[in-house]
Amino acid sequence: MKTILLVEDNPHNRKIFSGMLTHAGFKVVEAEDGNKALEQAAIKPDLILMDLSIPGIDGWEVTRRLKADPATKAIPIIALTAHAMHGDEDRARRAGCDGYLAKPITPSKVVEAVKKFLKII
Repeated sequence: MKTILLVEDNPHNRKIFSGMLTHAGFKVVEAEDGNKALEQAAIKPDLILMDLSIPGIDGWEVTRRLKADPATKAIPIIALTAHAMHGDEDRARRAGCDGYLAKPITPSKVVEAVKKFLKII
């Protein structure tokens, strides 16, 4: 079973995305802020879904730190963010994100993207 770290500060979004990912057969570990995301990344999940606007250390900086750490740099990180203005995807990729999903997005599209990224489909 693949483990997904879902970093999302909105409890409603966290519940919906977590539920869909769990239903799709993934183990989901959650973090609601940057500090918790860094702690949870120590379990070495198979993929991280990263909200970029989170309390404490923002998702941009969390991504930079994880990609700079030899222990976590190989973990794929997909930005899952409302930052959908021109240039935001490039900024996310420069921070180290391997993929980019703009909100609003349906939970099924998130699951589909995760499966594609992990080469499950």
